[in-house]
Amino acid sequence: MHQDLRARAMLTRWLWAAVSVLFGAGTALAEFGFLLLTPLIALPGPQREPLSRLAVRLTEVELRRITRFHGPLYVDALSPQRCRRYLALRWLVGGLGFGVLLMLVLCVTTAGSMLSAWALGGDWGLIENSNQRVDTSLLALTVAPGTMLIFVSIVGVSGVSTLDHWLATQALGSGDLMHRRILELTSTRAEVIEAINDERRRIERDLHDGVQQRLVALGMLVGRARRATGGAVLEQAQSMVQEAIGELREVALRIYPSALDSSGLQAVLESLAQRSSVPVRLSFGLASRLPSALETVIYFVVSEALTNAAKHADPTLIEVTVTPGEDRIRVVITDDGPGGADPTGTGLSGLASRVAAVDGRFLVHSPPGGPTSLEASLPCA
Repeated sequence: MHQDLRARAMLTRWLWAAVSVLFGAGTALAEFGFLLLTPLIALPGPQREPLSRLAVRLTEVELRRITRFHGPLYVDALSPQRCRRYLALRWLVGGLGFGVLLMLVLCVTTAGSMLSAWALGGDWGLIENSNQRVDTSLLALTVAPGTMLIFVSIVGVSGVSTLDHWLATQALGSGDLMHRRILELTSTRAEVIEAINDERRRIERDLHDGVQQRLVALGMLVGRARRATGGAVLEQAQSMVQEAIGELREVALRIYPSALDSSGLQAVLESLAQRSSVPVRLSFGLASRLPSALETVIYFVVSEALTNAAKHADPTLIEVTVTPGEDRIRVVITDDGPGGADPTGTGLSGLASRVAAVDGRFLVHSPPGGPTSLEASLPCA
């Protein structure tokens, strides 16, 4: 059973490598065409900038392909000069991959035609008018070299795929030490975010179980005293205590929404929409739970956006959409207010920092006259 799983995993990896080499052979044609145009870069004129952008664009296509089939690849900033050097070598790897795949196809096709001719006792129809009959002796002579060629082709596909990844790492990568430090920083940052959320949970529990319960008891006591004496002062005191309880609950909710752990993100966002002083239309497209850090960021982005819109924009409707992508979650909050929001303001810059803490992107689009749109794009892979 274990050997079957290993064999299946090896076959899957080889198939992924073959598909990567096939796509790489196709992109090599575009890269060869680009190299024919590179002499124009040395000439003065407006053609240099478009060619530099094309070099970066072709390199980005290659990086997406390699990342898709080989996993993450850490690279430095893509300068046009580095991209041109990479493409000058990359098309050779793509051409080599095309040759290996072509040899594999020819070997398998030839072997299949010979075996079918031998099994049916007919002529070898791969070569027209050859009148070459495939008998046992001819088959025995070709089995060893044919098997060797097929084996070399199969290994060659894996080799070209590995060479492709190695070339991108050497030409564009940021080095093993940088890779390790990036991984360490990413892991540490995730741990810090989780620790902060744990601390927020603790503070929320302390407020709920400690101070809030005392205020509730005080309110009940003042209520009993007011009913006994009928004093106006006690009535005012009870009212103030009730206001304090309400404010304390809001503070606890802003520190950390405990309902996220029990009810989930959708229920908490629906609760935010119901409590908003402005009508909110919520569209939630996530089918499963996200990591706690991501759900917390999404909650605070939506909560702060609703508060800012109600306080500063005076809109009649706010739309909130949460939609999944291939590897990112997209959160968009749009209001029909007059626009002109300042992205550098305290509220929006704080949201940008929250989103950046999880490798997300935060965009603000608020032209004069509106509408205002806030978009947070968060990685989920």
